[in-house]
Amino acid sequence: MMLSITTVKLFGFQKRRNFHSLAKRFSFTGQSPSEPQPQVSLDKDCIGFLPWLETIAGGKITNTLSIGKSIYGRSLFASKVIHAGDCILKVPFNAQITPDALPPDMRVPLTNEVGNIGKLAAVLMIEKKRGQNSRWVPYISRLPQSAEMHSMIFWSEDELNMIRCSAVHKETVKQKAQIEKEFSLVAQAFKQHCPRVIERPALEDFMYAYALVGSRAWETSKGISLIPFADFMNHDGHSSSIVMSDEDKQLSEVIADRNYSPGDEVLISYGKFSNATLMLDFGFTLPYNIHDEVQIQMDVPNDDPLCNMKLGLLQTHHTRSVKDISIFHSSSDTFVIKEVKSAKGKGKGFPQSLRAFSRVLCCTIPQELNDLSKEAAQNDGRLARLPFKDRSRELEAHKIILSHINRLIENHSACIKEMEASKYHVVSQRFAVRRQMARDLLSGELRVLRSAAEWLNHYCTTLFSAP
Repeated sequence: MMLSITTVKLFGFQKRRNFHSLAKRFSFTGQSPSEPQPQVSLDKDCIGFLPWLETIAGGKITNTLSIGKSIYGRSLFASKVIHAGDCILKVPFNAQITPDALPPDMRVPLTNEVGNIGKLAAVLMIEKKRGQNSRWVPYISRLPQSAEMHSMIFWSEDELNMIRCSAVHKETVKQKAQIEKEFSLVAQAFKQHCPRVIERPALEDFMYAYALVGSRAWETSKGISLIPFADFMNHDGHSSSIVMSDEDKQLSEVIADRNYSPGDEVLISYGKFSNATLMLDFGFTLPYNIHDEVQIQMDVPNDDPLCNMKLGLLQTHHTRSVKDISIFHSSSDTFVIKEVKSAKGKGKGFPQSLRAFSRVLCCTIPQELNDLSKEAAQNDGRLARLPFKDRSRELEAHKIILSHINRLIENHSACIKEMEASKYHVVSQRFAVRRQMARDLLSGELRVLRSAAEWLNHYCTTLFSAP
């Protein structure tokens, strides 16, 4: 049975874009001499890579792709005509690196304490330590260095300060803390069970391996896997091609979603991710990302006389339990807003759970909360999902949200203005890339926030002017 698994990469390293600037002529196997030769910059360092991988795989990986270079790093290019629906590569499970490659003595202590990314990072550290004795040295030697990566765990405090108004800032801090926690467990396991492999593992090495795994690993039915060759494929937000796992054939494969001419870069989709997810998981952003969203947090004030009653009611009815499709692990008071396409529409993209939360927030007497609870019981059990019959109360509830969003707009605008006003006499290429990422992130979130504010303003005006 074919299992379709959406490509879920988990950190970041290089910018992924459609790139068709071709620079060097070369011949492809299987092309007739009369056919025009495409121009592309072949990656000379990878000439022997595919034959090596096919030896491990015990069969052909691809007949239609070659490894080339673009300004964004290694890429895969069509070496002959590809038609939509063609299978363009197959990588057997035995040619992939999984957490199962951990030494048996280390698997038990790390079973529940360390996630799959951390386990696979430990595998990568072990293989790198083995040097030329590693089975995977042709692959590991071609992985990007930390200086080439823009995963946010490598960002300095000054760089992170550029995005301090975004929820991704807090998430980055949390992620760094989690990595350090997992490192302490991995280091202890190395010391107790594999001291001859890595005597004194360093946090920097673990963070590097962790970021590599996060940016290159694919989520499959087996958990996560590093899939050599497939991870050279760049992202196109409009592509419908993904990495799929075939359990019966024990392999991962990619089906082309469009036609490609020789020399075209072949692209796939990493998923419908916002810039916040792309920069945290992959280390790149898009100048205009249609999937941008904003994570906002709202709380019941501690000094609210009905604080405990409201929290109890919200917990009972699970009003604030929001399923977040992004990389963020939503807390009970976290909501995700997508771009609201029409200010005069129904507010598609604006979470109903947030509107319900605001209705609970504006209650001032216990009876109002009791009425909301009874209303929920009489309907589908969801709390405060219906508008207040009293329009003034409905207006007040939505003004609470509007005020919060307006503050976020002010904060985002201030951060962007500060970034643009700052003058740097010496700007490294790395900092320039990260500053552009920060600008893309904040601009996208600002666009979403403004669309939400516009819709809320229209909704409030309608309530106020209604007879």
